[in-house]
Amino acid sequence: MFKIKIILPILFIIHFVGFPQQQKILKKTYTTKSITILEIPTIDGKLEDAIWKEENGWESNFIQREPRENVLPSEETSFKIYYDSKYLYVGIKNFDKQPDKITDWMSRRDGFEGDWVEIALDSNHDLRSAFSFTVTAAGVKGDKIITLNGKNEDITWNPIWYAKSVITSEGWTAEIKIPLSQLRFGNVENQVWGLQVIRKYFKNDEISVWQRIPIDASGWISEFGELHGLQNLKPQKQFEIQPFVVTSLETFEKDSNNPYRNSNIASINAGVDGKFGFTNDLTLDFTINPDFGQVEADPAAIALDGFQLFFQEQRPFFVENKNIFSYQFSNPIVGGSFSSDNLFYSRRIGRDPQGFAQTNEGEFLDEPERTSILGAIKFSGKTKNGWSIGVMESMTANEFAEINNNGDERKQRIEPFTNYFVGRVQKDFNRRNTFLGGIVTSTVRSLDEHTDFLHKSATTAGLDFLHQWKNRAWYLGVNMVMSHIEGSETAILRTQRSISHLFQRTDVSHISINPTKTSLTGTGGDIKFGKAGQGHLKFETGVTWRSPELELNDLGFMREADDIQNYAGIIYSSLKPFGAFRKGALTYQHWVKWDFGGNLNFIDWDVEATGTFQNNWNATAGFFHQPHIYSKSLLQGGPRIYLPDQYGFWWALGTDSRKKLSFSLDGWTKTGNKDSYFLLENGIKISYQPLNQLSLSLSPRYNIIRHRLQYNETIDFNGLPRYIMSKLNQDTFSLAFRLNYTINPNLSIQYYAEPYISKGLYNDFGYINKPLARTQSEQLYTFNENEIYHDEMTEPFSYGIDQTLNGITDYRFNDPNFSFAQFRSNLVVRYEYKPGSEIFLVWSQGVTDFGRPTGSLSRSFDNQIFNKQPNNTFLIKVTYRFF
Repeated sequence: MFKIKIILPILFIIHFVGFPQQQKILKKTYTTKSITILEIPTIDGKLEDAIWKEENGWESNFIQREPRENVLPSEETSFKIYYDSKYLYVGIKNFDKQPDKITDWMSRRDGFEGDWVEIALDSNHDLRSAFSFTVTAAGVKGDKIITLNGKNEDITWNPIWYAKSVITSEGWTAEIKIPLSQLRFGNVENQVWGLQVIRKYFKNDEISVWQRIPIDASGWISEFGELHGLQNLKPQKQFEIQPFVVTSLETFEKDSNNPYRNSNIASINAGVDGKFGFTNDLTLDFTINPDFGQVEADPAAIALDGFQLFFQEQRPFFVENKNIFSYQFSNPIVGGSFSSDNLFYSRRIGRDPQGFAQTNEGEFLDEPERTSILGAIKFSGKTKNGWSIGVMESMTANEFAEINNNGDERKQRIEPFTNYFVGRVQKDFNRRNTFLGGIVTSTVRSLDEHTDFLHKSATTAGLDFLHQWKNRAWYLGVNMVMSHIEGSETAILRTQRSISHLFQRTDVSHISINPTKTSLTGTGGDIKFGKAGQGHLKFETGVTWRSPELELNDLGFMREADDIQNYAGIIYSSLKPFGAFRKGALTYQHWVKWDFGGNLNFIDWDVEATGTFQNNWNATAGFFHQPHIYSKSLLQGGPRIYLPDQYGFWWALGTDSRKKLSFSLDGWTKTGNKDSYFLLENGIKISYQPLNQLSLSLSPRYNIIRHRLQYNETIDFNGLPRYIMSKLNQDTFSLAFRLNYTINPNLSIQYYAEPYISKGLYNDFGYINKPLARTQSEQLYTFNENEIYHDEMTEPFSYGIDQTLNGITDYRFNDPNFSFAQFRSNLVVRYEYKPGSEIFLVWSQGVTDFGRPTGSLSRSFDNQIFNKQPNNTFLIKVTYRFF
């Protein structure tokens, strides 16, 4: 009934508001010319070479895109393009009547600070993907691969190319040289590429473009203009080898009794990365013994609900071309709990070892922090006839824990040798309006008696279909996935009981534990329908599901199975400035969730307003209401439990980011009736650019939770499970600090530091009595002071329960109070001494402690971090790129 009540108003609004037809925009063409070896320009940014001084060939007539679409820009821009057998040459004149006010902030590569100009090339001319090259007024380069017709941008792509810029009396000029080997195009005599040139005029926060693309266009790359005149180009087979050497020194607090912690650890390592182009379209990348020591550490976080945390991939090998391998099969425009689900989650490769060594009293243990990647290879690209292909294979090593007992050492395997495979293919049809694709992943492990709790093998497969019509304004998408895992009875039982599945739930009939199973097979999918542009309104609605036995977490990411979800969202966006606003948008969205037993578990609806003011400040305000909540995972294997309705707000406010000093704040709160818990989180970011070369930012965040119903553990009492509960009061504080000092575009210093502290105090202990009762006084039995006592003689501390009041303890459970503190910092000096070849000097420092609260947050942090000696790692990494 709720679903009908929501969907009908949506359809009513869509029908009566209507969607105006988009005006047909003629595509521009630019015709380039070839040059001889005698005409090759010197890349110095000055545009003083003969080919640039010729008046013919300069193209201008740019049009404003932001803030006022389809009006003349504040300043003119002109460009010219030439080519030879190896390179593309681009000259750009960015006129400015106030050249002394050009913003030439320095940054690392891909900083995109201040004034900049970008050329985007759809060299495959597939109307869906493009290579982007940006240069700022300070001469900083930025590059990215744009996919999904503009919906996805990968700024980690770092090709070899050349660019310089110079500020002149008329504005600033840029000169670009792009090797054709860095692009992908077919082998035809007369090439036609998609072309767009974009300029950021920083003073007015204005974007102008060569090819007009309306704000409400349903695509980006598909609307590019065209580059003509490319004749007799021979596809370039890319060949690059990048060997590297890493030397490191680790220091820490010494322990003379521990043979693994009685002296500093020095090491030297080497490896190689490579790239070979089979054709101009398809490239083979490989890495042997990769090292990612220069990659910034993940942000600190703690999860109390038992679910795994999702972290973004930052390692260069796995980030490049990740769009080809990604199969994010349920990612609606409104987001939601399934948005991170993916058949390929590269963080599984090289993960922390999953096993634990078994030690005896008095023994010392040395465990590796990460699983070593022996090597990885990937074959990827997109052909001229519309095939996107990606194949990746990776192997990780056996990892052993070393155990020392009075000088006698033994090893125990804690992570098995594993082979990972991913194959992805997609084909476009119907003039690139229809796409059909598939994916297969495989994980195979070599197990022994210490690691047979893991799956021996895991296979997943998916099929995806997308059809667009009415100039890509409307779309229908379908994704189907399947998984099959095999392993020992122990491994499969562990999966059935995991937080993602919870087959042991006592109140359901559609699933049950089977301890003899040695395999599981599950399915999932997503069906969505929506409108992507042409008018003020965009909308999407769909259904996504995960069957109870679906399991993706060997090489993918999945938070929860046994779920069916309906989602919908409508976005109304302004197309031009109005009143006090440059732009604004209103959004409605909802989610409704069932399990496969037909139980309605969750309803959430949200409304949000966002806007950017004429002074370039921005603001967001939103409201959500969750009127129907049942949790099937809170009791972690117990019955489904009713939770009180919740509602709350979120907000954000940001000042003009063009200023040297700017700030932004955001936060959200949640509350409800008398049984609801209270949450309040606030964060602020202060950014300061005192010099063109120096930028600083400080981002404190504070989160408080009060009286949240929390599961502690399950106790066997008289042969029946007893689910111990309590109320949680939690305080969390973090402070992220960043410093970027860029001496020149090739030499930079970056520092990142983040202290993090989270303290949880539990009270009002009891157990679940009637999980579906509508009030917590009926749901819970709370222990009185005569039934519960705190035992500080045990380690760890515990609570004892004497419900019979006969002086005999009936059972115990651990004291859950905690204080998690962490400090992490990275200092990285990066020098690109030649294009693609780098030297990294890295100093990483960290302390992590999980203990008991010792007073206030600051006191706990002082005891757990400042009073301990941090671990330090000093690293030098040198790479050389043969090109």
